[in-house]
Amino acid sequence: MPRKYVSTDRLLQPEPRYGNPLLTKFINCVMKQGKKSTAQAVVYGALDAVAKRLPGEDPVKVFQTAISNVKPMVEVRSKRVGGATYQVPVDVGTKRQQSLAIRWILDTSRKKRGKAMSERLAEELILASRREGGAYLTRENVHKMAEANKAFAHYAW
Repeated sequence: MPRKYVSTDRLLQPEPRYGNPLLTKFINCVMKQGKKSTAQAVVYGALDAVAKRLPGEDPVKVFQTAISNVKPMVEVRSKRVGGATYQVPVDVGTKRQQSLAIRWILDTSRKKRGKAMSERLAEELILASRREGGAYLTRENVHKMAEANKAFAHYAW
């Protein structure tokens, strides 16, 4: 890493509607080919759909619980030891937890077909906040893989 490296997290401005920096990060991850206004429309449409489906709850809180429910605590990394490759369980840092959660939610909502992206995203956020859905299933699979390879944890140095 260069000496003059400056993290872009400090440059991240809170988004205009809700003032949430995590939502800004999410919008930036939804964005493709630099079309930020389209990404904002998708995310805001999804949050409006969440507010419509769950009338008593704040859509930003649902979004934050969905992200926190999908965050993985451990993951497996490949380590090569003496000619053999082991899947070693390793704790996940907070930034990587957040980026993996966002990535998994977006991937599962993009894989679904037949509805508008905002509807698919809203559905996935609601399911993730209830500890259900494809993104949460991905997290559980990662945790199961780490649990199965717990015997190789002593290789994590």
